[in-house]
Amino acid sequence: MTDVRTPVLIVGGGLVGLSAAVFLTWQGQRPLLVERRPGTSAHPRARGVNVRAMELFRQVGLEERIRATESARALADNSGIVQLDSLAGHRQREFLPGYLEDGTEDLSPTGWTLCEQDELEPLLRERAEEAGADLRFGHELIAHAQDADGVTATVRDLATDARYTVRARYLVAADGAAGPVRGELGIPRSGRGVLARYLNIHFRADLTDVLGDRRFLMAYVHNADVSAGLLPVNNKDRWLLHVPLGSDRESWNEQRCEAAVRAAAGVPQLPVKILGAQPWDAAALVANRFRHGRIFLAGDAAHAMPPTGAFGSGTGVQDAHNLAWKLATVLRGDADAHLLDTYESERLPAARATVEQAVLRSLDRPGRKATAPAGTILPDHAVALGCRYPAPGATTDDGVLVRRLTGTPGTRAPHMWLERDGNRISSLDLYDGRSIVLVAGERARHWYDAARRLSPLVTSHHIGAHGLADPLGRWAEVHGVPPTGAVLVRPDGYVLERFDGSAPGAALTGTLSTFLGRPAAPRPTAGSATTTGSAE
Repeated sequence: MTDVRTPVLIVGGGLVGLSAAVFLTWQGQRPLLVERRPGTSAHPRARGVNVRAMELFRQVGLEERIRATESARALADNSGIVQLDSLAGHRQREFLPGYLEDGTEDLSPTGWTLCEQDELEPLLRERAEEAGADLRFGHELIAHAQDADGVTATVRDLATDARYTVRARYLVAADGAAGPVRGELGIPRSGRGVLARYLNIHFRADLTDVLGDRRFLMAYVHNADVSAGLLPVNNKDRWLLHVPLGSDRESWNEQRCEAAVRAAAGVPQLPVKILGAQPWDAAALVANRFRHGRIFLAGDAAHAMPPTGAFGSGTGVQDAHNLAWKLATVLRGDADAHLLDTYESERLPAARATVEQAVLRSLDRPGRKATAPAGTILPDHAVALGCRYPAPGATTDDGVLVRRLTGTPGTRAPHMWLERDGNRISSLDLYDGRSIVLVAGERARHWYDAARRLSPLVTSHHIGAHGLADPLGRWAEVHGVPPTGAVLVRPDGYVLERFDGSAPGAALTGTLSTFLGRPAAPRPTAGSATTTGSAE
């Protein structure tokens, strides 16, 4: 007997699993999430929220809430990576200029932020629960099996040892690099393997005086007693220390952690409180498949990478977003289930490229920015924003380093500033994450009208009308279409197609039918009956 039914079961309540819950509820779905831990992370862990992840959080209205967290506000002006004998000692050298330059001012309406994971996860949890997600911490997946119609899972409540059955249409495994789901499915991983092992020490100590007015992102500390990375959490009394682990990893008790902190600070009598210490592996591994029937891998369950460049969490957030809108589109009955095949074909190449870049950067530190061999994908800020997805019947061209987004199908739509009713907005704000969006140029009313008549799945905007203005008159040029042209954009902000010819109805019908895997239905006329597909 089935105890719980849900459209999507998410296994794992970390950053990626919670992001998946947020994005699915944004789509009108009510997923069930199970996480064996009793609550969200108490350890800062990941802290870099990259530009693309911030764009996706902006899309669901979370950008300002993230920037308002304590760590985001405290670290907003921190920059640079330095080498020190100790925090109280002298500086050895600083990374070459440009190592961490953002370079996205013209590419995005938002930017990087530093927000510790122990602050970001509760924010995501709160948002998902507000929107109707069923989040069950302290509940563990102990078995799962799938058939042609769905997944049946057995879950255990760790507090009571009670077991119950969950029936879901789909399962998202966001249970981490060591999570059991991928292994139980028999999906191997490929890559360079474990590169190094570290202990992440979270501690409280007042370093205000010894820090002074310095505001760095990270300090590499090297002296006779310790070699480690020192990271501020609030520039005052909360810090992280990353120490390499050798074969003596079991000997890192609280006293040894305290001694390492004092050596890194350069203050022998420093009062220190160890808040937590977590061992972790810096690995470069990607699952050979991201999908097994109705089960999908996301985040660290799909790819593990070194933290250099802060790519890991952002890649997982993008996994969650890509999968959420596709699952919702299929669950609503708006697209054929083959749309879900594109999750692996899009995210797997992106993960491999990003892992390789993270490895190159990790091998290069401390030093200058890594230079990749010819033909290597460089998914830094610009490339992560412009990475292609495979168009139907075509191969990807990820080997091209994208520095400027031009509206080419398969790339993230360009950002530019527009006005709506006198207020400045980004062109990316036209893409709500829920629907396919057509934006028509100033002389392209015929495309706007055709989209409005064609399908209720398409939201239409017309430059120069309905309060939407292009003050500099550059929208068509930036998007690579004539003034009479239009662009059709996926829910995630990637360009599906751009148009500059005639017969808009036929062109739109053909593009949508190919994308959705079924004929694009005309918009119901006034008074006609409509039906909504059930997610159950």
